[in-house]
Amino acid sequence: MNDQQRHYSDKLDYEIDSWDLKVVLEAGEQVTLIDARSPEAYQHEHIPGAINIPHRTMTRESTEHIDKGALVVVYCDGIGCNASTKGALNMLKLGFRVKELIGGLDWWKRDGHPTHGRASSDESMSCGCS
Repeated sequence: MNDQQRHYSDKLDYEIDSWDLKVVLEAGEQVTLIDARSPEAYQHEHIPGAINIPHRTMTRESTEHIDKGALVVVYCDGIGCNASTKGALNMLKLGFRVKELIGGLDWWKRDGHPTHGRASSDESMSCGCS
């Protein structure tokens, strides 16, 4: 495999897009979806089935309830936020198999997938990474 092939193969090993996430969720595959933003951002709006573990609070203790056999998909607000990258790195260091959701919550919604929370079309909120 040449360098370019390895690069694209690695991207698919480390990232997932909203379409592929929806497919694996609907197929009932073992996936733990983690919203790495603040609790306030999570309550405002999140992907159905996601749990909230802010990236700054990811420890062995705060993640002990998560199945190590499941694929962990971490997301945040979107491309202007890096909580998902920080969270994916934290979860990887804790021994989980991890992928980062490309485009986060923003691209999940742009692709027409549902969300849960208090959000309405006239409300906005900062990314909630802090």
